[in-house]
Amino acid sequence: MSEIQLRPTLATDLSRLMGFDHSVKSDSVWQLELRRESGQVTSMFREVRLPRTITVAYPHNPFALADDWVRKSMMYTAFIGSDPVGYISLLERGTASVVWITDLVVDSANRRKGVASALLAAGQDWAASRSHRRLILEMQSKNLPAIRLAQKFGYEFCGYNDHYYINQDVALFFVKVLK
Repeated sequence: MSEIQLRPTLATDLSRLMGFDHSVKSDSVWQLELRRESGQVTSMFREVRLPRTITVAYPHNPFALADDWVRKSMMYTAFIGSDPVGYISLLERGTASVVWITDLVVDSANRRKGVASALLAAGQDWAASRSHRRLILEMQSKNLPAIRLAQKFGYEFCGYNDHYYINQDVALFFVKVLK
């Protein structure tokens, strides 16, 4: 297997990144259950195995990547050889010293090769080098591979937002405190 190389994303990378298969396959989802009783609201997530594997559409418009790129604080592109195979988008938000990971995408042909792990590590290093204290990774509740990756890297579930994405999917938020 070839070595994964990372570098800051260039404008010339964007058309190739937009062409990636941004969808993901999932066998399970985190199902949200809300209970309203006696003036209190309780929310609970449970992992539910699906009867068959589903294809989960990407919640952002990949064709808007070029427009969004200029608003990001940092983007890295991963390469194997001369081919781009993945990217991560980082956004500094507010004064709370927080960086949001809004996109972490690996082209379908190059998944399960360590690309997402390399991109996530680069994002963490970048945030730490800028003295940020926390990273928040957002994902759909249907994206079990991303949930597992977050857990593997020590991210903790810290919240959700129902109907967050344009397709009305639930967003999950996982946080990692940087040293």
